[in-house]
Amino acid sequence: MDLSTIVKAYDVRGTVPDQLDEGVARALGAAFVDVVGATRIVTAHDMRESGPGLARAFAEGAMRRGADVVEAGLGSTDLLYFASGHLDLPGAMFTASHNPAQYNGIKLCRARAVAIGQDTGLAAIRDRAAEYLAAGDVPAGERIGTATSVDLLADYAAHLRGLVDLSGIRPLKVVVDAGNGMGGHTVPAVLGDAVLPALPLTIVPLYFELDGSFPNHEANPLEPANLVDLQHRVVAEGADLGLAFDGDADRCFVVDATGAAVPPSAVTALVATRELAKHPGATIIHNLITSRAVPEIVDEHGGRAVRTRVGHSFIKADMARTGAVFGGEHSAHYYFRDFWFADTGMLAAMHVLAALGEQDAPLADLLAGFSRYVASGEINSTVQDAATRVAALRAAFADRTKSVDDLDGLTVDLVDGSWFNVRASNTEPLLRLNVEAATEAAMVAVRDEALAIIRA
Repeated sequence: MDLSTIVKAYDVRGTVPDQLDEGVARALGAAFVDVVGATRIVTAHDMRESGPGLARAFAEGAMRRGADVVEAGLGSTDLLYFASGHLDLPGAMFTASHNPAQYNGIKLCRARAVAIGQDTGLAAIRDRAAEYLAAGDVPAGERIGTATSVDLLADYAAHLRGLVDLSGIRPLKVVVDAGNGMGGHTVPAVLGDAVLPALPLTIVPLYFELDGSFPNHEANPLEPANLVDLQHRVVAEGADLGLAFDGDADRCFVVDATGAAVPPSAVTALVATRELAKHPGATIIHNLITSRAVPEIVDEHGGRAVRTRVGHSFIKADMARTGAVFGGEHSAHYYFRDFWFADTGMLAAMHVLAALGEQDAPLADLLAGFSRYVASGEINSTVQDAATRVAALRAAFADRTKSVDDLDGLTVDLVDGSWFNVRASNTEPLLRLNVEAATEAAMVAVRDEALAIIRA
């Protein structure tokens, strides 16, 4: 089969079993070991029904090529990153994140959670796996590896609690929507008392039952419709805040006590100030479609803001290159130097809980200074010729352009202080538009004009 249909820019993603089955997983496991040069790897899988079988087949392929496999079993993506860092091993996480139930996938990393993307080994893994599939089998190496099972949940929870101390905060009531995803497994361990002593948190669970068919709503809190249940429950419970995790629980979204969704850029700015208080003058990474408030606030707190492309492999590489202490994306991925430069929504949530619990004001007041502009959110449009549409946008706004760059798609800063970015999807015939301005009216004007050009 043509593996390019499932091997994406940052990971493997496809429908089971027509695109991704155990034979493909076995070939990918063997290829992973070959390309990375590993003698030992660690794997984990989320709650999807196909996860255990795919993870086991991947392990079989790896063992055929001589690698020993540490099977961490059920876990979130950031638990796999913890395992990779803690054990100093390359890792494979079986998840399709927020995609529908018929999907599964694999996120791969080198030892210490170093991301693997198309340009850093994933293309080579794809090609080697295709060779094994064409040959009909994975040839055995000089030795056959072994597999051992480990439970790392308690170690993962203890590591996170060691990074943010919540034991002394004021009591908080927190509604958590796990979306039937892996937050239902990790939240009781980290924020509850499943494996460690209780914290001053009253957790109100919503959809904690692990169910890869997602019977209540998609496990994608980036879509506003998937936050509605959480927002209603926060208000009904009189809770201090709400947290929503995606399917593999590596992203976390925040809702304040009024039920209003907190922009991920505001969370990025808040966590940045906390990290800068610990590490004065440090570097903070933000992707190019986070709010312009983020670099402003980083500068005001004495930090160095570095702008990067969208995507975890780019952010992780830039964090390692610059030694950044923290990085944030508009999609609610949050990266920490103390977590091997990897992303963990749980640690970001703990920072928000700590910031709220260390003072008496409600979350909306605490965050008031971190949301300075009006954003459109990401708007997708199906187009047949993305390059032509982007060129038309560049020309249409030329007479109002203050500056322009092509770091990731097209970013245009306008003379009135507004800006927009338009990027082509790596996998679909889509253009993604983000607009930000000082007022709602200014944002709407730029958004509507840009969309009219994109969709012409």
